[in-house]
Amino acid sequence: MKAAVIERPGSIVVKAVPAPAVGDHDVLIEVKASGICGTDIHIFHGDYLGTYPVTPGHEFSGIVRKVGAKVTRFVPGDHVAVEPNIACDNCPACLSNRQNFCANWNGVGVTLPGGMAELAAAPEKAVFNVGALPFASAAFVEPLSCVLHGVQRTGFALADRVLILGAGPIGILLLKSILLEGASSITSVDRIAARRALAERSGASQTTDNLDACAADSFDVVVDATGVPGLMERTVSLVRPGGRILLFGVPPGNSRISLDAFAIFRKGLTLLSSYTSVRNSIQAVRLLETGKIDVSTLVSHELPLADFRRGIGLIEEGAEGVLKVLIRPDL
Repeated sequence: MKAAVIERPGSIVVKAVPAPAVGDHDVLIEVKASGICGTDIHIFHGDYLGTYPVTPGHEFSGIVRKVGAKVTRFVPGDHVAVEPNIACDNCPACLSNRQNFCANWNGVGVTLPGGMAELAAAPEKAVFNVGALPFASAAFVEPLSCVLHGVQRTGFALADRVLILGAGPIGILLLKSILLEGASSITSVDRIAARRALAERSGASQTTDNLDACAADSFDVVVDATGVPGLMERTVSLVRPGGRILLFGVPPGNSRISLDAFAIFRKGLTLLSSYTSVRNSIQAVRLLETGKIDVSTLVSHELPLADFRRGIGLIEEGAEGVLKVLIRPDL
């Protein structure tokens, strides 16, 4: 089969590799849509988790082509999406229902071969039936599950006034999910006009490209969806006393932020981060299936496997109109 392989930081090749082996508990999937995530870009640059060489891609959907002898939930032909976090289920973190911090963690597309390939394998416990969902929508199961985990950790309340920094695909998924929690208003900040327009269509009460225009001490919850250290630092001044901050975006490895310690103390703030998800994939599938969360407007590009490196470039350049870039190995 063909696969995109990050051989080492900064080096990607698309080449023929052996098809994945299928163990007794594994499911072999013909990949139909695989989203390029910021994590893939971090792995490409060598500043995040990842082993080399690796076939990236942890946001993907496809068709079951083969199942292991002990698989019971799937048969060839099923349409599925993958939860890429593989926990051992037996370490102290797993036994305390913190599988995202598993001491023996592996990730499909991070430490294990992923979905930037014609075929990918995953353990049955990490695979979810997506029924009649379009493959492009089903590829959002993983990022949406991460968003839902962050939203649940934060504990949004009815009528919260929310500020979201960033209106890329993750920022929009956060916006849509927080609206379901009953927020009374959501202000979305992004420098790109097309993304601000999408935020408005997705339910934002107002949008701006100027963070200085946002009133200090006025938001019940401030969410950073950018991972930009300088923006993360601004959250403390924008949240109201007693408010909550969710640092959701993935910052560069080894980056640092400087926070106003006295302001955090004086305002009695709650600061949260969110790392991957904990069995939120079923929730994600249900919200996508019912249309409670619509992701059809978030796909800006669909590219063949050979253009994986080009897809990374489109995202890094941040050109107008770039949102989620999907790789379709069948193109």
